[in-house]
Amino acid sequence: MEFDSLLLSRFQFAFTIMFHYLFPPLTIGLGVILVGIEGMYLKTKDPQYEAMAKFWTKIFAITFAMGVVTGIVMEFEFGTNWAAYSRYVGDVFGSALAAEGIFAFFLESGFLAILVFGWDKVSSRMHFFATVMVSLGSIFSSIWIVVANSWMQTPTGYVIVGEGLTARAEITSFWAVVFNPSTIPRLLHVWDGALILGGFFVLSISSYYILKERHLNFAYKTFKIALVITTIASLLALGTGHLQADNVAHYQPAKLAAYEGHYQTGSGTLYLFGFPSDEDQTVSFGLGIPGGLSFLIHWSFTEPVVGLTDFPPDEWPNVAVVFQTYHIMVALGMFFIALTLSGCFFWWRGSLFQQRWLLQIYVFAVGGAVLANQLGWVSAEMGRQPWIVYGLLRTDEAVSESITAGMVMSSIIMFGLIYLLLFVIWIYVLNNKIQHGPEMVREN
Repeated sequence: MEFDSLLLSRFQFAFTIMFHYLFPPLTIGLGVILVGIEGMYLKTKDPQYEAMAKFWTKIFAITFAMGVVTGIVMEFEFGTNWAAYSRYVGDVFGSALAAEGIFAFFLESGFLAILVFGWDKVSSRMHFFATVMVSLGSIFSSIWIVVANSWMQTPTGYVIVGEGLTARAEITSFWAVVFNPSTIPRLLHVWDGALILGGFFVLSISSYYILKERHLNFAYKTFKIALVITTIASLLALGTGHLQADNVAHYQPAKLAAYEGHYQTGSGTLYLFGFPSDEDQTVSFGLGIPGGLSFLIHWSFTEPVVGLTDFPPDEWPNVAVVFQTYHIMVALGMFFIALTLSGCFFWWRGSLFQQRWLLQIYVFAVGGAVLANQLGWVSAEMGRQPWIVYGLLRTDEAVSESITAGMVMSSIIMFGLIYLLLFVIWIYVLNNKIQHGPEMVREN
């Protein structure tokens, strides 16, 4: 099988961004939890909360560092692999990336040293302020990245100047770019996913300690804080997901049709699972709610939903991939709701930490949270294809003309080895921190 530079460049960017995205949502979620824990310490002066804050700060710091290191590569790829894209929309896309550096990265880096090393050097209030600033910095970073991506999904606030090879997009309204139609729904859903991931990460480690009967006071308190945050975020994901679906239905109907394998315009079925076929234009072995998609979008079981056949076949996304990744993400979301509500039920009954079977599930549930975050982006980005900027620039028009398949393959191998090494180091350091446990914790 022969690979061309376009396919390899797409694979390279997907690989690097999916690896990078293991870390930003985790730092966002952990940052919010850190603010909550340290706020409790300021309020109660309980040394348990101080020990909790110090422990999770160490985990946050090594995860934050991984996010920074792995994120730098992608910005170089815009110039090496996607030069035509950068030339065409660089003025718009670059403004969002510049704003991230100015408003987010400087904020994070400016207070990170105080967060990590300032425990005995600044007052507790100043340290809490630094924690809040670093958490806000990670949130601001997500805002500008989501703005850039959302503009690619629903471009507004621009004008095309020039013709042919000199044509490029220029900003006519910066705020129209920032508040393009999909920014807010997408941002809310991304934040929800980050809180779910951060929450399940904390629940996983806390459950591990409880099952091993180590650091019990620490684990009990951390578990309860994380369970509250994760339960709220899991329930809110229903609402933010619905907002996102409404937005996609209005601005990217082909993507919505691919989500549900909806080929013919008409009343749409909301599938629980199935196997779509472009050739037969049906969903085999599908189990779903007839008219459910119409109700989800229009609040009517009979209102027609635009199908894929209303679009040229060369503008269809890969329906099989988009359908499956979307439905697995939704299934995981429902699993998270059931799992967190189960924890709340047993907490209410006073027997939460006696349910060893449930704690064992929590240990491994963080893997599902990672997968849900990854699959959500895969379905969103694959659903936009064949457009790199929806309705404006096709992906096959955006790749650099000067690179060869051999060049891209070499860089894929190189980055694969480097990222493997970085991941092994991260896991090794993370495991050491977890096995060592928190300092100054009163055991039961």
